[in-house]
Amino acid sequence: MQKIFVGLGNPGAKYANNRHNIGFMAIDRIALDHEFGPWRSKFQGMISEGRLGTDRVLLLKPETFMNLSGQSVAAALKFYKSNISDLTVFHDELDLVPGKCRFKTGGGHAGHNGLRSIHMHLNAEYDRVRIGIGHPGHKDAVAGYVLHDFSKTDHNWIDNLLTGISSGAPKLAQGESGKFMNAVALRTAPPRSSITKSPKMKLKKSVESTSDPQKKLTPLQQLAAKFR
Repeated sequence: MQKIFVGLGNPGAKYANNRHNIGFMAIDRIALDHEFGPWRSKFQGMISEGRLGTDRVLLLKPETFMNLSGQSVAAALKFYKSNISDLTVFHDELDLVPGKCRFKTGGGHAGHNGLRSIHMHLNAEYDRVRIGIGHPGHKDAVAGYVLHDFSKTDHNWIDNLLTGISSGAPKLAQGESGKFMNAVALRTAPPRSSITKSPKMKLKKSVESTSDPQKKLTPLQQLAAKFR
């Protein structure tokens, strides 16, 4: 069966840098880093084919606009006779803070129009990579927020997150979601150096260096030391 990675977004330069388009951005980064084939038009969207490790993968960016994404996704699955379990959707997630990423299988669409459309044309039991963009604070502000461009200060965390997603993509294609998330974490939250001393270690060393060396002697040794 053909594995299909779908990024959600809206087509056209007007929307290219919107928060709502981070799914497109993730798919573009995977295509670039893993040297996928040229983009071409098919299934009411843009597709690129290539390999992630040993797995052949189709990358798809629907061009139907967000609320009709399911038409494009359903057409691709039907053509390749793929199962819903072969589908992974990358999308923006209001309920995660910017820079965070989570993997999930199934569940509701939480008002996301792209997911809602896929649910209508297929069902809910597909894998998702939820890419955090944060919440504006009030539901009435959501539409304007997601259709607004990322700020310049967002670019650093976006680059780190997309690099982590791309690095872990081969594991995702193999069905190893845990290892995929580890790859993302290594880029977005790298472990501290093992040679870094903790504050407790530094404090202990400081106390030892300033303490009276005679306190380590026995009472008899301390008395003898006074007459040296």
